[in-house]
Amino acid sequence: MSEFHRLYFDELLFDFPDLVKVQKDSYASFVGGGDAVSSINDIFASVFPVNDGYGRASLEFVSCRMGEPKHDEYGCVERGITYSAPLRAILRLVVFGDETSGEGGEGVSTEPAVKDVREQEIYMGDIPIMSKNGTFIINGVERVVVSQMHRAPGVFFDNDKARSISGKLNYIARIIPYRGSWLDFEFDAKDVLYFRIDKKRKLPVTLLLRALGLSNKDIFAQFCEVSECRLTKDGKWTVCFVPERFKGVRLQYDLINAETGELVLAKGNRISIVLARNLYAKGLRYCYMDLEVMKDMYLADDLVSAKGEVLLPHGTRLTKEHVAKLEFLDVDSIKLVELKGNYIFSTVLQYDCSYEEAMLSIYRVIRPGEIPSIESAEKLFESLFFSPERYDLLNVGRIRLNAKFNLSHDESLTVLTKEDIFCTVRELALLQREVGDVDDIDHLGNSALGLRRVRSVGEFMDNQFRIGLVRMAKVIVENMATADFDTVMPCEMINSKILGAVIREFFMSSALSQFMDQTNPLSEITHKRRISALGPGGLNRGRAGFEVRDVHTTHYGRICATETPEGATIGLINSLAIYAKINKYGFIETPYRYVRDGRVTDEVTYLSAIDEIKANICQASVRVDEEGYILDDLVYCRRNYENVFIPRSEVQFADVSAKQIVSVAASLIPFLENDDANRALMGSNMQRQAVPLIVPEAPLVGTGMEGYVARGSGAVIVAKRAGIVQYIDARNIVVASESKDDFWIDSYTLCKFRKSNHNTCIHQRCVVYQGQRVKKGDILADGPAIQQGELALGRNLVVAFLSWRGYNFEDSVVISSNVVRDDLFTSVHLEGFECVVRDTRLGPEEITRDVSGVAEEFLHCLDEFGIACVGANVEAGDVLVGKVTPKSSSPVTPEEKLLRAIFGEKAIDVKDSSLYLPPGVSGCVVDVKVLQRRGIEKVGRALLIEKQAIDAEKARRDHELAVLTNYIYSLLKEMLVGKVALNTLAPISKGDLITGEALEKIDRESWWKLSVDEISSIKLLRQRFVDRFDEINKTYEENFEKIRGDDDLAQGVLMVVKVFVAVKHTLQPGDKMSGRHGNKGVISRIVPAEDMPYLADGTPVDIILNPLGVPSRMNVGQILETHLGWAAYNLGKKISKLLDEGNYSEVKSLILEIYKNDRKMMARLKRMTDTEIVEYSRSLRRGVPVAASVFEGPKTDEIERLLVLAGKDPSGQEVLYDGVTGEKFDRKVTVGCKYMLKLHHLVNDKIHARSIGSYSLITQQPLGGKSHFGGQRFGEMECWALQAYGATFALQEMLTIKSDDVVGRVNVYDSIVRGDNDFYYGVPESFNVMMNELRALCLNVEFCSDLERKEDFSDLPLAVSGR
Repeated sequence: MSEFHRLYFDELLFDFPDLVKVQKDSYASFVGGGDAVSSINDIFASVFPVNDGYGRASLEFVSCRMGEPKHDEYGCVERGITYSAPLRAILRLVVFGDETSGEGGEGVSTEPAVKDVREQEIYMGDIPIMSKNGTFIINGVERVVVSQMHRAPGVFFDNDKARSISGKLNYIARIIPYRGSWLDFEFDAKDVLYFRIDKKRKLPVTLLLRALGLSNKDIFAQFCEVSECRLTKDGKWTVCFVPERFKGVRLQYDLINAETGELVLAKGNRISIVLARNLYAKGLRYCYMDLEVMKDMYLADDLVSAKGEVLLPHGTRLTKEHVAKLEFLDVDSIKLVELKGNYIFSTVLQYDCSYEEAMLSIYRVIRPGEIPSIESAEKLFESLFFSPERYDLLNVGRIRLNAKFNLSHDESLTVLTKEDIFCTVRELALLQREVGDVDDIDHLGNSALGLRRVRSVGEFMDNQFRIGLVRMAKVIVENMATADFDTVMPCEMINSKILGAVIREFFMSSALSQFMDQTNPLSEITHKRRISALGPGGLNRGRAGFEVRDVHTTHYGRICATETPEGATIGLINSLAIYAKINKYGFIETPYRYVRDGRVTDEVTYLSAIDEIKANICQASVRVDEEGYILDDLVYCRRNYENVFIPRSEVQFADVSAKQIVSVAASLIPFLENDDANRALMGSNMQRQAVPLIVPEAPLVGTGMEGYVARGSGAVIVAKRAGIVQYIDARNIVVASESKDDFWIDSYTLCKFRKSNHNTCIHQRCVVYQGQRVKKGDILADGPAIQQGELALGRNLVVAFLSWRGYNFEDSVVISSNVVRDDLFTSVHLEGFECVVRDTRLGPEEITRDVSGVAEEFLHCLDEFGIACVGANVEAGDVLVGKVTPKSSSPVTPEEKLLRAIFGEKAIDVKDSSLYLPPGVSGCVVDVKVLQRRGIEKVGRALLIEKQAIDAEKARRDHELAVLTNYIYSLLKEMLVGKVALNTLAPISKGDLITGEALEKIDRESWWKLSVDEISSIKLLRQRFVDRFDEINKTYEENFEKIRGDDDLAQGVLMVVKVFVAVKHTLQPGDKMSGRHGNKGVISRIVPAEDMPYLADGTPVDIILNPLGVPSRMNVGQILETHLGWAAYNLGKKISKLLDEGNYSEVKSLILEIYKNDRKMMARLKRMTDTEIVEYSRSLRRGVPVAASVFEGPKTDEIERLLVLAGKDPSGQEVLYDGVTGEKFDRKVTVGCKYMLKLHHLVNDKIHARSIGSYSLITQQPLGGKSHFGGQRFGEMECWALQAYGATFALQEMLTIKSDDVVGRVNVYDSIVRGDNDFYYGVPESFNVMMNELRALCLNVEFCSDLERKEDFSDLPLAVSGR
């Protein structure tokens, strides 16, 4: 693979992660593998043991293991099956006897004795396996499980948005678990606090507090603000001054400092929170309290005299009499609660009840209609929130609760605690008093908690697996009820189909398990990194408002603000930013570099939105010196998601890259910062629609991300280990190690003409040569839309921005015929066609070339077996698979079937049911697959395909064995040469010194017979050779068995024949093209090259775009790309010219001048010799590739420098001449080199014509759409147009014979056949439908065509008004 280096205008300081790591890591957490621990064992442990309910037996889980898949990934795609592995679990059945195993303290039995134990390994079902590219193959189709953004479990505080009559907001709190019942708290307009369980009828919070075991005294302690009044020596009562309690209070007495006696504030003044805090700051700690103020307050504790006598119980409301007696009572302190602001206490006073009443009331709401008891109510209440089987907060929910309320519970505690509920109620009461803030649900993090998290495929599989096991456990209990435990085995109680059905249902029907977008490598990788807010447990696109769709400050570096769909799901479906990753709790993190003492270090850490709140973070573009120290005294930073200037010593973190805020697709748009956001969104989306071309070309103006995307997509073949390429051909690459101690062989198989999900062609090309040394991670083969290891979605074209004869009006595109002639935008698409052979009631269908009634011209591509030959060119209407189906007036009995099988009678008729190539398709047959049912003799074509596959495997095996053999014998030769022979092997005699020439005269297999001093090492080498040889043979023998094996087909299916046709699509008018900046258009005309505008040197432009499409769309990035591309293109032409002239010194100086601002490349050039520089320059003949990174691209002066260096006008404009007239245009035109894409909206797939075809059964009107071979609808407005022109006959035709006049159609056909010009019309079928609908309404309507000639209507069933 020839290497070239893009001209970078910035430095890449942080390498990119595995772009599909999100999918791989998440699924690894479910099935295990690598460093991840499987969660399957934990799920088994949570469901098992399963008891029969009578204490007779228990089924326990011991361990489980995953088997190996039956077929590889491509084998599953070929056969249309799921890529999965069997899950087997060892279950232990423990049978208990009647006697007991011991006695309790008083002789009571503790547990039954174990009578018998039986262990067995049981097949539990098939678990889909993730492919190496992060996808699943379900029924032969690649699917992706999209990650989902949803509310994290935990507590949320909000308000009802609608103010009450008093103008005050009412607040609500909600505790949402991952699994279990929701618990809501809400205030009403009277400030009474209620709670709901699972959104059922609301109940006063008193019931919940009583059910949790709280008394009035406990409620005072937990939720009320208690004021302790002390009696001084001079007989006055003092109270502690707390600023928050005095906020907004109008004084009913003089505020006097109890410590100094000073009057602080006179009676009648209102105290604000600022004033209260100032007074506290000035030393006010205790103040005198008037006895009158104590009236209507409540006792928070029992009022006890010095002798211990209870004078007044807690909860007593103080009256005038109580207050008057206080000074005579023998007490020196009193604890009081004020009703105002203590919402919990006021609710308790209004709705008081006992513990039993509370429990029964909650039970009646949860299970209405059932008769409650205290025991059942307690059991239900306990299971709602405190049982791990029915309630789960996940570790995320526990962490959020701990963080919100400053608790210290362990992460493993995933049920609610009483303390959680108390803290929630307390916090809600504070919010109602307008203390604190509510949560922002669109926030990816909030000051102490994260609110939205991501659920990925591993978590979904956890849930489905748990659901399947719970269902299986119910079946096990039912089976245990009727089982004979003396003989029953564990496998007899397990129904393995249950688990597989649940998992299959998820992959086939879940909104988050999606058919993978496989148009090109970028669309694949984007689909895997997508995050959806829709789906089960998520939002509804119809009800989602603007707030949840909008870009949020916490999305910075985590979710791309640019890439999202344009339709109804805008903002609900997003993409992960480039560097973002998801932590174990599901929160999205983004990387930052540490800044210590004003120096930006290379140490990187990941922060979630929660961690980022209080950090000071500067931008990646901050000015630093060579050692990383920040140069500016004041640095522009983000703190608490606001932009501030702070001293450099206070900076804590720095962004790792300016492009960390965008997604993979957006990072491929050069000069993104110069485009309007709407057009950048379109550009991101349209790159995913680009069709792979037969000759891909990487962009001259890239962003530097192209290589990373190509590697991350899995479309290329990457070297697993460093070694030497030992063998290559069109389908195989063999790489072997150079090490003598650790020898290995890696064999790579290339994909050839494989159909993708969107019918594009997956085709890999080798880019290495035999003998080449490769490093780990080097690209060995390019995939679709990839060139030299870089993403190549389109082609570089010479573009001119000018209006040209109206053909580029409204974004239309004019293309040169040279583009079509050179196949620059020609693409190959694969269409798959399937023919199913079934066993019918009348006998089996048959594949044959002998199809009666079909002309030979349509059978030309079939072989003698009746299946299309690979390489045959086929047209629409050709037979791909000849098939006949038996037909008969009566069913055939089994006896008749037997007689026909014995005597070979073929008296029955057959009908043609062959597979035809549909209209609009023509191409070349590139592959044929024949799948046959188990137990049926293979047909000739199946045997031929099987032989070809086995031959290919044998050739691959022989290549590996040849490499191994050559390597081993080279080592053996090194060990023998120079040694003294201890035996004779002609021409070597005993005692001779062994030489290489002598060994060459002996057969290599005989070298092992030579005896030398170090014979033990030779024997060890031979053993290694034999072991490795056997290992390779064993691997390929297994492959042979898989190829020879039969296929599991559906019931009644004997054979399935799949034919793949490659269709070549050249560029033509009507095809949709686009740039990378949202500048899309449709080709209006392909103009001869000689008529296209041309440059002064005679070079015609390739494409003409409308300049009016730039200012209004505000995507100026395409103009900058055009200018920079023009410089890169002409620099390549200049280098090519100098190379042709042999002026190598000038070439070197030009190369050094081009790359002078790229430090990395300059360091590399300094290490190269002049010859190497010249050799490198040969790869730049077609242009110097540049990287205009997002937000870090070249400035205008750098673009002008390159234009001048290329010998072009720094304005980027050129003199153009009209190709038709030869005249020069009035003014200079913007000309440059631009990267253009052909999108997957091809006119060949949309154009459609119909004469006659299928009709609707009810209305008898033609069906609609190309897929139904339908006609164009002539609608109401089209009828108006014909009426306006008075075209009565045309209108009558449209509404009758061309639509739904069944009789008229036949009459017209007869007239045409006879050559008669008289057409007769009938009644449209839609009129009959209308009449039938009226009859269904009991209105008898009859159509009288000769009504105008009747005079007497008395005999007609007419309803006349007024009679």
